[in-house]
Amino acid sequence: MRQFPDPDPGQPDLRSPGSYLTRLAGANRVIVALGVVYSTVSVVANALIPAAIGRAVDDGLTERDQRALLLWGGAVLALGILQAVTGILHDRCALTASLGGSFRTLQFVTDHATRLGASLPRRVSAGEVMSVGVADVGQIGNALAFVSRAVGAVAAVVVVAAIMLVTSWQLGLVVLVGVPVMVVATTLTLRPLHRRQVGLRAVQSELTSSAVDIVGGLRVLRGIGGEQMFADGYRSESQRARRAAVRVARVEAVLDGAKVLLPGLLVTAVVWQGARYVLDGRLTPGQLVAFYGYATFLSIPLRRLTNAAGAVMKGVVAARRVTTLLSLQPHDTGGASPTGDSGAPPTAAGAGFHDPVSGLRIEPGRLTAVVCAFSDDAGPLADRIGRYADSDVTFGDVPLRQLDIDDVRRRILVVDNAAHLFSGSLRVELDPAGRAARVPDVVHRAVGTASAHDVLAGLPAGLDTVVADAGRELSGGQGQRLRLARALTVDPEVLVLVEPTSAVDAHTESRIAAGLAAARDRRTTVVFSTSPILLDCAEHVVFVEAGKAVAEGTHAELLADDRYRAVVAREEDPA
Repeated sequence: MRQFPDPDPGQPDLRSPGSYLTRLAGANRVIVALGVVYSTVSVVANALIPAAIGRAVDDGLTERDQRALLLWGGAVLALGILQAVTGILHDRCALTASLGGSFRTLQFVTDHATRLGASLPRRVSAGEVMSVGVADVGQIGNALAFVSRAVGAVAAVVVVAAIMLVTSWQLGLVVLVGVPVMVVATTLTLRPLHRRQVGLRAVQSELTSSAVDIVGGLRVLRGIGGEQMFADGYRSESQRARRAAVRVARVEAVLDGAKVLLPGLLVTAVVWQGARYVLDGRLTPGQLVAFYGYATFLSIPLRRLTNAAGAVMKGVVAARRVTTLLSLQPHDTGGASPTGDSGAPPTAAGAGFHDPVSGLRIEPGRLTAVVCAFSDDAGPLADRIGRYADSDVTFGDVPLRQLDIDDVRRRILVVDNAAHLFSGSLRVELDPAGRAARVPDVVHRAVGTASAHDVLAGLPAGLDTVVADAGRELSGGQGQRLRLARALTVDPEVLVLVEPTSAVDAHTESRIAAGLAAARDRRTTVVFSTSPILLDCAEHVVFVEAGKAVAEGTHAELLADDRYRAVVAREEDPA
């Protein structure tokens, strides 16, 4: 039994949707090739059954030869068994190819999403990623599954055509002309179908994105009374999706009708002409029965060809969306350290930050608080320090953009309130690097620093509780404290926190502030906050106004600055 996913999915071909699908088929070439063989044998065996039945009629029934009747009856049975066995094997191969293509695409999307990191939500919506990872990967796998069926269908048409031309070239010609006419007639609907499918996928993606946004912000919507407005908007978008789906269904209905009507017309023509040939003595009754069987049988490969064309077309639409996503590049692709692997700056205790744009300086080895007069300035500053945005920030004496991006991610951790708890065991979620195996009680100490022991006590299984739905069953304050505990468990050289206590009460915040100062003693820690409780525990405070660092000192010293005091006073007295 083949295991999924593959340990090494390789590299996708992003030149075009077609080249992506071709490379994907090449990666599954063994199972696709087996599927082609089984499909061809199965369909050809099925195609030969009418010939065997015709011979049974002529040699067995007409000639009253019981031995010939048993012989050709046995041939029909053998062909049926062969068709059934190879058909089962083909279905198995088709399913394996489908799963292989789907899982490999899902691996590409997941791996690329992790490489994009913080650039991902800035480049594409969560709903779009979900749509690609759920719907499009299935369409791509379905396209691979139909490849072998299409090849088998072509082989069956060739075999049947050859038999009919040898038996009666006039009837064979009717079938050979009729089949391409049917294919052309059905493919005329594929272009509008493709166009409408592209439109439908775009609308569905927008609808999914809207649903994700509404679910993610439901608590906020309820707080501001915006549920009805967003519900009305979602209803309007869903109606757009419904109308787009109806337009696709209309074309698909025409296509499905053509799949039934056109083969029926061909069968009628063959039977009518064949009956005249039997009356003229140019065909035997058995040959007429065989020709009827051929004409009826040809509807099967025709249906397979049209289904394959539709599946491949949907696969191309899906592959275009996948390649578009996989072609996205992070805003900062990073570089190597100018002095090689060992040329990174010294540990955080010996290296600080300097942002030339704002003038912000972060001294190494201490807890620094940054107070922004305008809250919108905190995110961009944190992004520059964490190198989630390209900038001239230096770490020590080295421009941050010149350091290896993986080294930056290992050493500098930025945590804001857009972070999520992932589904799974809370124990694993709070210790993603597995430090508990090397440092006993590291998780419990981090939970204590984040003042989150009461959160664990309220969970049914404590640390072994399985967090579901990205932790949305937790309150805002609980989730915020657990995210802080996760960051403290990782214990990076540089920890950057953006409003880490905005959702907790003053007593809890006081405990967190004191614990954070102790836990991060002599470790570079940057806290963006306007909370006096946190500011009072900071060793150094920088005041930023209009994107520029305009004052610095201790919290007590900066209270003499009217601008700083006004910002902090808003925090102390929201009214």
